[in-house]
Amino acid sequence: MPSLTCYIAPAMLHIMSDAARTLFLICYDVSSPKRLYRVRKYLLGFKVGGQKSFFECWLTPSELREVRNTLAILLNLGEDRAHIFQLDARMKCDLLGRATRPVSTMFLIV
Repeated sequence: MPSLTCYIAPAMLHIMSDAARTLFLICYDVSSPKRLYRVRKYLLGFKVGGQKSFFECWLTPSELREVRNTLAILLNLGEDRAHIFQLDARMKCDLLGRATRPVSTMFLIV
């Protein structure tokens, strides 16, 4: 009996991974300007909203592990800190000032 294999078209991979994404708020306080630049530049690849040192990011479990591991390398853990908070995207946002709502539609990070 031939074995059955499941084939997922490459065009469908991003649709599946979007469903597995969770909204996180990543904030950091870095004391060195050089490390601050590196952390900010790294996290810009994941952010969908936020400002200065607070970024809203939709991450898969593997992306979350990557972010945690990379931040542990980029930060001086004796001087700097980063917080990663899991948010519930279904909750109502309270916006003050010039705030904008985070992107909540399906998207693809390339």
